[in-house]
Amino acid sequence: MFSSRGDAHKLYIKFKKAQNQNQSLDDLKELIEIEEIKSFYNNQESSTLEKIYYRVLKEKNGMGMIPVFVSAGPWLLFLFSKKLQEVLFQNGSLPFIIFITLYLIILTSSVILHFREKAWAAIHSTIIKDILNDRKMKSNST
Repeated sequence: MFSSRGDAHKLYIKFKKAQNQNQSLDDLKELIEIEEIKSFYNNQESSTLEKIYYRVLKEKNGMGMIPVFVSAGPWLLFLFSKKLQEVLFQNGSLPFIIFITLYLIILTSSVILHFREKAWAAIHSTIIKDILNDRKMKSNST
């Protein structure tokens, strides 16, 4: 079913439906996956976890190259537009249609990949940060 609402709301609906069916939310794939990630990071030393956190931040910030690449593509094509038009319209409009279709598929895939990767990086960095903060609070209270 298509919905203009975001994935977070769809997830809420899924959780609510599972709860209404008396299913444990902890048994849902989405929460099991988060628990596995959290468990893995909990088993790491704080010094190692800090390094992992910095690396995750690097990856998260490095993902900005995908939108730059996607937005630079049309400008590059614009620079060579006259030659590109000659090649694409040389044998009618079929090569142009193929080119546009491929370009739009690559563009759409790149944007989707970018935001999915950014979301996963945010999850990992938040989990790591929470674990490090919890450990810091525990060490300060003793």
